[in-house]
Amino acid sequence: MAALVATLALLPFRILAALGVRGTIVACCLFVLAVTGYGVAEDLGLLAPAPAPTQAAPAQKPQPPSSAAKADIPRRYLAAYQAGARSCPGLSWAVLAGIGKVESDHGRSRLPGVRSGWNSAGAAGPMQFGIGTGRAGNAWATYGRDFDRDGRTGVYDPGDAIPAAARYLCAAGAPRRLDQAIYAYNHSWAYVAKVKHLARRYASRGGDRR
Repeated sequence: MAALVATLALLPFRILAALGVRGTIVACCLFVLAVTGYGVAEDLGLLAPAPAPTQAAPAQKPQPPSSAAKADIPRRYLAAYQAGARSCPGLSWAVLAGIGKVESDHGRSRLPGVRSGWNSAGAAGPMQFGIGTGRAGNAWATYGRDFDRDGRTGVYDPGDAIPAAARYLCAAGAPRRLDQAIYAYNHSWAYVAKVKHLARRYASRGGDRR
């Protein structure tokens, strides 16, 4: 056993010796390039979240909107959040509403990309999906669909964009790994905390208290 351990411990040095100085430098450069390339691809959104394994979603009681939700969310959007959550069994509609609030104030924001065009990162629509024009990548190509069956697939249409966001979150681990899924949507833990705070406010009976 001791001989085996010693052999395994010396194996990396033997490989380096076999490669020689030039081979070792080349191998190190290739490794650095691979790691760098992976990071760039992830930042650009080229690496979509892997689909989550099929598993039973935790049983949840329907969460009626709080008075704060009814006061803040336009009726069209509230209905779209509630319907869109069905694209990810077990996901609360209030999480989608939290994301919609942060990203576009439920479609009311006048910032570039919310109603037309795209913002500086290449994101568009009320849920701010990357559409392939910037560093936000092109998640819309993977998750966008004519969910409301109106004959058009539109990133600016909440009837399509909100269920697409639910599909994205589901692929990233929601509802079981909700924090991870929200972080995948926007790489910021402050963003995760804000979305979850809004979700609690929108779904709870005490939601009209800040």
